[in-house]
Amino acid sequence: MNFDTLIRSMPIWQNGADDEDGIVISSRARLARNIRDKPFATKISDVERDAVIEQVLAAAKSSSQMENSTFYSMSTLDGNDRRVLVERHLISPALADGNGQRGVLFNGEESLSVMINEEDHLRLQAIYPGISASSAWKEVNALDDELSFSLSYSYSNELGFLTACPTNTGTGLRVSVFMHLPGLVLTEDMERVVQGLSQLSFTVRGVYGEGSNPAGNLFQVSNQSTLGSSEEKIVEELLSVVGQIVAYEHSAQETLFEEARSQTEDKVWRAHGLLSNARVLSSQEFMNLLSAVRLGYGVGLIRDVTPKFLNQLMVITQPSHMQAAAGRTLEPDERDFRRAEMVRNKFSDSAAD
Repeated sequence: MNFDTLIRSMPIWQNGADDEDGIVISSRARLARNIRDKPFATKISDVERDAVIEQVLAAAKSSSQMENSTFYSMSTLDGNDRRVLVERHLISPALADGNGQRGVLFNGEESLSVMINEEDHLRLQAIYPGISASSAWKEVNALDDELSFSLSYSYSNELGFLTACPTNTGTGLRVSVFMHLPGLVLTEDMERVVQGLSQLSFTVRGVYGEGSNPAGNLFQVSNQSTLGSSEEKIVEELLSVVGQIVAYEHSAQETLFEEARSQTEDKVWRAHGLLSNARVLSSQEFMNLLSAVRLGYGVGLIRDVTPKFLNQLMVITQPSHMQAAAGRTLEPDERDFRRAEMVRNKFSDSAAD
């Protein structure tokens, strides 16, 4: 897939399935793996990095799940194109900004991907819309099984899969859910929820995972530890926690409408009006306004948008996507002008439909 085609396509996780209340956007399962008898990626030589890439690509050729897949080497992409892949949740910021030979392999739906030479030799990922952590785990596990026929992993009978970071040792599995939690933020209950999750060995991160900041009331909730639990148990526990968070978010939204209905409705409709008519929109302002509109959709106030529409708009208006579409670097003022124009047109088209 060439890059122009990529930025104009929609990953499957954006399609809004199983997101009737606008809270759970997507679910992801990620496996960390390392090839036996090779130094971890943080200590590996350039020659060995190349060998890892060759081994992984050779193994992927025999995988039925990676037929018609695309491989991008980070060395062939400029900084903006690498950030596009981050914005699409195909790679981590660490892979985009790292050193040495590294790359990503992904399928046509962008539901399955393999980061090569990030913190570990392989980071296998499956990402699907809505509350689909079980499906994501099954898919990434199947890919792992296929690749393991050709790759020999670093494994300890006592500890499990060996990884560069001790917190990933064991199953190597991280399961995360991408959530929109405006009610908890506006009622100032989010910090309490985060503290409670930490005590249960779950962590809350920003839009692009570790090291990133929350934007537009969007958060990633994931397990913290992979040692001492089975993969199925990790998925089961995360789904239980997510169910509780969804219930807390519904309760917070109810509180907002019981105690400040006029102000909340005004916030929603004012955001809808600004997105439909604004001439300049910064990235941060846009994400905050989009959050208010998503809240309006979730509580049934707004009917002319869908989760699919909001998810796609969230990605194509990100800075690197806009510059890739323009084919050149955009100054911040021009980018904000173009973002507003794009959003106006999208809302106009949505209303016409």
